[in-house]
Amino acid sequence: MASTIPPRAPYAEDPSTSRGRKFAEPESRTRTPFARDRDRIIHSTAFRRLKEKTQVFVAHEGDHFRTRLTHSLEVAQIARSLATALGLDPDLAETIALAHDLGHPPFGHAGEDELQVQMQGFGGFDHNVQTFRVVTRLERRYPRFDGLNLTWETLEGVIKHNGPVVDKLDRPSWRAIAEFDKDYDLRLGTWASAEAQVAALADDIAYNNHDVDDGVQAGLFFLKELLDVPLIGPHVASALKDWPECDQSIVRMEAVRRMIGAMVDDVLAETRRRAEAGKVRSGEDVRNLDHALVAFSRDMVEDLSALRAFLMERMYRHWRVNRTRSQARRILAEMFQLFMAEPDVLPTEWSERAMSRDEAYKARVVCDYIAGMTDRFAIEEHRKLFHLDVWG
Repeated sequence: MASTIPPRAPYAEDPSTSRGRKFAEPESRTRTPFARDRDRIIHSTAFRRLKEKTQVFVAHEGDHFRTRLTHSLEVAQIARSLATALGLDPDLAETIALAHDLGHPPFGHAGEDELQVQMQGFGGFDHNVQTFRVVTRLERRYPRFDGLNLTWETLEGVIKHNGPVVDKLDRPSWRAIAEFDKDYDLRLGTWASAEAQVAALADDIAYNNHDVDDGVQAGLFFLKELLDVPLIGPHVASALKDWPECDQSIVRMEAVRRMIGAMVDDVLAETRRRAEAGKVRSGEDVRNLDHALVAFSRDMVEDLSALRAFLMERMYRHWRVNRTRSQARRILAEMFQLFMAEPDVLPTEWSERAMSRDEAYKARVVCDYIAGMTDRFAIEEHRKLFHLDVWG
């Protein structure tokens, strides 16, 4: 039986009524504004760099583990599917999903943690804010403006996909958002569009599933150890029952596939329930709710919490991962401190910017330079700066 595409939901964002861009541009003859945003993100330098930025493992540790790029593609696929099933704009959901990790530094959360430490006293570091700075300032591809000049709806989704952020504006690390908002109101006290919320949930679905997959592949835990873990356990059991003679790697992928399906079905059912209960009939209704429209059910949230506790103990805090995190943090700390003390060893463009103003501005330039690095580039840059053998 052929699948049918649901009708457009009354609370979907309509690209024809987009609030536009900060800098006015002629519309594309062949693409909606949201599709054009997606293409700008895909063609950006920051997006290409995601290919060698990691989730949990360092990029050189194995070709089969996820990177920020493969993760972003998985999130985008899930977001587009969810948006289509809910009658939302799939281009906008996909665009926000593709953009959501652009601000992550090298070495995953270890890199973010270290930049937070190094930037204390200089405005702090937050990867969500860094993503926003990438798309509004740091990408330089156009003669008339810095950044990508994305639509209002995409920018709103990039910074608010997890909910209202007005309570964060007094944090030093969020100063850039507060300043941008003065000239271009993103309504930071409301929820974002349903499409942005879809992107946020697609991120949760993707990373919980691929961390299970990567953890087994890395030998941090075994497939049968997952049988007693909520959410994934029943799917491992059913896959083993249905395919008892199958290779364990195939069973693993089948179990993960089933878990993705279960999480997607849960989001669809809960979101439809909330839309009906809240009498949501427009995008404004979505923004004015006092809770998320797109969400997991209470039972799914509890199961997810248990799964994350397992992954925290067996994967994220595993001694092998801790060792990599320790190395990564030392690399970034040493480079940051050297660049602050000797900004003239930075590439010319960055050096000129770093030495042009005060210490806080210099620290932000150094932070931007390091945050843009891939894992591999950071490792090589550190070797060139600290090890004489590279000159031999």
